[in-house]
Amino acid sequence: DLTGIESMDQCRHTLEQHNWNIEAAVQDRLNEQEGVPSVFNPPPSRPLQVNTADHRIYSYVVSRPQPRASYLIGLLGWGYYFIMLPFRFTYYTLLDIFRFALRFIRPDPRSRVTDPVGDIISFIHMFEEKYGRIHPVFYQGTYSQALNDAKRELRFLLVYLHGDDHQDTDEFCRNTLCVPEVITLINTRMLFWACSTNKPEGYRVSQALRENTYPFLAVIMLKDRRMTVVGRLEGLIQADDLINQLMFIMDANQTYLVSERLEREERNQTQVLRQQQDEAYLASLRADQEKERKKKEEREMKKRKEEEVQQQKLAEERRRQTLQEEKERKSECLPPEPHPDDPDSVKIIFKLPNDSRVERRFHFTQSLTVIHDFLFSLKESPEKFQIEANFPRRVLPCLPTEEWPNPPTLQEAGLSHTEVLFVQDLTDD
Repeated sequence: DLTGIESMDQCRHTLEQHNWNIEAAVQDRLNEQEGVPSVFNPPPSRPLQVNTADHRIYSYVVSRPQPRASYLIGLLGWGYYFIMLPFRFTYYTLLDIFRFALRFIRPDPRSRVTDPVGDIISFIHMFEEKYGRIHPVFYQGTYSQALNDAKRELRFLLVYLHGDDHQDTDEFCRNTLCVPEVITLINTRMLFWACSTNKPEGYRVSQALRENTYPFLAVIMLKDRRMTVVGRLEGLIQADDLINQLMFIMDANQTYLVSERLEREERNQTQVLRQQQDEAYLASLRADQEKERKKKEEREMKKRKEEEVQQQKLAEERRRQTLQEEKERKSECLPPEPHPDDPDSVKIIFKLPNDSRVERRFHFTQSLTVIHDFLFSLKESPEKFQIEANFPRRVLPCLPTEEWPNPPTLQEAGLSHTEVLFVQDLTDD
């Protein structure tokens, strides 16, 4: 909608070139339509080499018409020519020697290109001031940028070298270059680059193309993988003749551009196919890696669980072993059981949680801790328990607490000569 591009593929390609920055893509496209080079793509670091020696190059030279003279004027002219020939020969020889020597002392300032874009802009301003604003769209960039864009877009590049001092320049610019039909043809079919040969940038291009006379036009295009001059138009050419010559050159070389477009499309399709294959391969690789990662995690998790179960088993085994050792130690430390006839002895019947009964005698002066140690040393007793008396119902303080730092004796706990005590299992708690 913004640029007038009807091809969706071209729109997508333009957006991809600018990393989907729509403002940059639109501005660059509008600049291109106005002949301004891309400001988002830097100029080529290595200038393109143009083939100017193609043997199939089309050359069209318009000679200046010679005025007709009478027989007498012709004889006088030839006589004057032969009389002045020695003087002309001496003059031009000395002039050439002087210019040749001057080059060593003072090189031509046009050979040093310092601001090529400035040279182009300056020429465009000069052209518009002198011939008006109705003219083909000038490419507002360097010659190298124009070559690069013509190659990238597979378009014809028309190069115009402006000879300021030539006698046919004004007539060509006014009556040929600025004719609406010529403007339409150039704007719709070509990129148009122009510069004055008095400017360093134009002089550099002039040295490369080696024109013979002015006005000079060269048609350049991508041919056989190289930027090649396929047409040269020299001399004062009329508008209709210029249109015919340009159409002839473009028609004769259009097949090269079509072939190059097909090759590019094939390369692009191959590249897209390779990219799709690479993406599919990477997706498959990532899927396999994800599967392998999940399998590895499952193996590691299973291994950790097995290790945890093994650790729990070992811990449980160590705990049971420690508990058994503690039971044995408690059993060994128990004082001997009093004799049944001992008047200070107490007979205690213990009811265990598994409904079994155990009885033993203790001395009145012994601490309640002894009762706890005895029960603890039994194989059938729980790991944690408390001892309860029934009349009155109470829990006996068999182990040291804040309230009973020193557990009382059996007598202090109020036990009689025969007692029934209940063992309450606290292991689950």
